[in-house]
Amino acid sequence: MDELQFVKTHRRYLHQHPELSLKEYRTTEYIEQFLKLLNVPYKRPLETGIIAYLEGQSDETLAFRADIDALPIHEQNNIDYRSEFDNKMHACGHDGHTTALMLFVKRCKALFDKGTLPHNVVFIFQPAEESGGGANLLIKANAFDDYDIKAIYGVHVMPFVEEGSIAIRDDEITASATEYRFHLKGQSSHVANKEQGRSAGEALHHVITQLSQIQHYHLNGLQRNIVHIGRFNAGEATNTVPSNGYLEGTIRTYSMEDLDIIKTQMQKIAESVHSLFEVDCTVTFAEGYPPTLNNPNLKKYVVESIEYNGNKVIENDTPYLFGEDFSFYSQIAPSYFVFFGTRNEQKQFVSGLHTPHLNFDEHILIRIADYYERLLFNYNEV
Repeated sequence: MDELQFVKTHRRYLHQHPELSLKEYRTTEYIEQFLKLLNVPYKRPLETGIIAYLEGQSDETLAFRADIDALPIHEQNNIDYRSEFDNKMHACGHDGHTTALMLFVKRCKALFDKGTLPHNVVFIFQPAEESGGGANLLIKANAFDDYDIKAIYGVHVMPFVEEGSIAIRDDEITASATEYRFHLKGQSSHVANKEQGRSAGEALHHVITQLSQIQHYHLNGLQRNIVHIGRFNAGEATNTVPSNGYLEGTIRTYSMEDLDIIKTQMQKIAESVHSLFEVDCTVTFAEGYPPTLNNPNLKKYVVESIEYNGNKVIENDTPYLFGEDFSFYSQIAPSYFVFFGTRNEQKQFVSGLHTPHLNFDEHILIRIADYYERLLFNYNEV
């Protein structure tokens, strides 16, 4: 089959069979069978996901990553390859990332068979980008210890960038993502004797108000941060003083200094609750993904590889404020992450990431493979 048929066939199968983070068993088996047919060596450091490898004609090793998991979203696209499972959908384009890397594997294997693969290549089919930090899990499992990787590259489809353009940025390109949770414990009483209680509801209102002030009063107004409240509740009955309260949300920032300020202020808010309301309050943090840092030393190879294939480079002034676990790969090698535009209003490909209508033209997946291949050959200039 030609390359367009290749990407359509594989992407649409993956789109129809989405699997959530760390549950990508069928997806992993699908990739494994593909690698077996090509006779490409691979290993499985985790229960899901695959690392494949081909030896090239130099001592240099480059790595390319695709994420393979889906989201708990119910698809609303009216397409013949719609997700077969309720509340599971490739709503972030990972089916496309996986397919583009599969095409690149196929091209590299053809080069390998001819003895013209310029460098060693590691292909990372990574689980659990959406939840679970699969990149970090692979690193902790020593999945890359056998390879002296010189650079790691990754891509993401982006419906807010026009088709044919690729968004890049040196240093921070995506934000850190940290979850926080407030637990409040008061004292219940009947509403007729409300003064005898210690209202977790009143205290929770205070927490919400103070959280909304952190960005306004404690952070540099020129920097973008999000302190988001996702869910909260308090109380047990209509006629009692609430004895319990709970609040959770996420922090998005590309500055570790700002993250420290936010967490410090949250701790102060928690401590103030007892003084003001005699309600016990604790705040906990679930460390998420650090900012994705693009190594400036790789930029010239990235730009040349984008423009070589007829794409337009767009340099973002500020990072995106969502999290991305590609960020962990900078621990093991210089890395660079770019966003391939998929927006096409004529074809109605305009829905955002993590929405039930996300879709894109599969020609773009060939362009991603073109970009990877040029990066591979471009590295001769190092």
